[in-house]
Amino acid sequence: MRKFLDELEWRGLLHQATSEQLAAHLAEQPRYAYVGFDPTADSLTIGNLIPIMLLAHFQRSGHHPVVVMGGGTGMIGDPSGKSAERPLLTTEQVQANVESQRPIFERVLDFSTKCGNRAEIVDNLEWLSRIGFIELLRDIGKHFSVNVMMQKESVSSRLNEREQGISYTEFSYQVLQAYDFLHLHRTRGVTIQMGGSDQYGNIVAGIDLTRRLERSAVDQGAETYGITAPLVTKADGGKFGKSEAGAIWLTAERTSPYRFHQFWLNSADDDVINFLKWFTFLDQAEVESLETANQEHPQERAAQRRLADEVTGMLHGAASVESAKAASAALFSGQVRGLDEATLRTIAEDLTSRTISRKSLLADEGPTLGTALKDLGLASSNREVREFIKGGAVRVNGEPVAEDRPFESGDLLDGGFTLLRRGRKNWAAIIWTD
Repeated sequence: MRKFLDELEWRGLLHQATSEQLAAHLAEQPRYAYVGFDPTADSLTIGNLIPIMLLAHFQRSGHHPVVVMGGGTGMIGDPSGKSAERPLLTTEQVQANVESQRPIFERVLDFSTKCGNRAEIVDNLEWLSRIGFIELLRDIGKHFSVNVMMQKESVSSRLNEREQGISYTEFSYQVLQAYDFLHLHRTRGVTIQMGGSDQYGNIVAGIDLTRRLERSAVDQGAETYGITAPLVTKADGGKFGKSEAGAIWLTAERTSPYRFHQFWLNSADDDVINFLKWFTFLDQAEVESLETANQEHPQERAAQRRLADEVTGMLHGAASVESAKAASAALFSGQVRGLDEATLRTIAEDLTSRTISRKSLLADEGPTLGTALKDLGLASSNREVREFIKGGAVRVNGEPVAEDRPFESGDLLDGGFTLLRRGRKNWAAIIWTD
């Protein structure tokens, strides 16, 4: 079994460790480590997948991962990386988000009772809601220096923004996160906190608080540790996990498995090997083999195809991978008539689309192909409509059309979808409703 820190090192997932003694600490016995996730939305993005992978590698190395859902801290808001105050969520919103995010972790980590080092999920609202204000100030707050807290980048950057500033609420966030570490150390024996490099200051605050309050007459305080991963970016320096359509989410309700698969399939050659290291469990030999394959036969995009299959399978299951591949192949070939309703829906939801009533098919002047092409952005004028159709560039459900005409019932595929294509890559959809 590969050592945890060595695994992170070759994958490029190790940015900082708070102590040189961490390797020896991990070698002594199975340890407990946690990562906190604030439920500010009902899903997580692929940027959040990095700390989840840290926990997964930790578990695969024989240790115990703990997921901390921020039911308490999520009501405050982490100022890290934010230039303005977060909007406060209600208790109901936060708890709904907590429940919606749970299945994501169950996809990547092993929570089964047969697993000797099974993962756990806990909610910090459980303990933070029981702390009184006086108790927090007297027993916890006195161990924090305001001078030090103001030097944290997440705070200092906001203090320099005269119009934004930072509220006492968000300023106090690091106190609550530090208390999480203390509580988990006391109740579960957690000795390690992990997270992105932007969390380093908060992690150190938790280490310091635990050392101070767990001091005994015979030692210098409990030893706890921190590990951070780099904040990943693409080779061109762009923000990771963003696309023209916005963030790529880890749940099908937010980002369809087809779009998710396409995101990874379209990875740049300069990015794909790093993505394989960061977001899959493929071993070093296989990653290097795929790197060689891409160098020798770049047109085959073997690394991108394996990446898309692996990550989509991990988050959405094998059936979703096959559905996404079938949809992709159909769009590439234009042969879409044989697709089932579920796959057609996946495609239609990912394309530019318009909704039209089926009743309009019976009207004397029902919707026409030319009108749809303009409405869907596949043509900008009647002249372009004529030119595209005459040139054989327009297809309905993969079949060429000879003239502009009204739509017919035969143009509706299973589930009430019509797929239009102009050229080889420009697709759009009509969704027919009752």
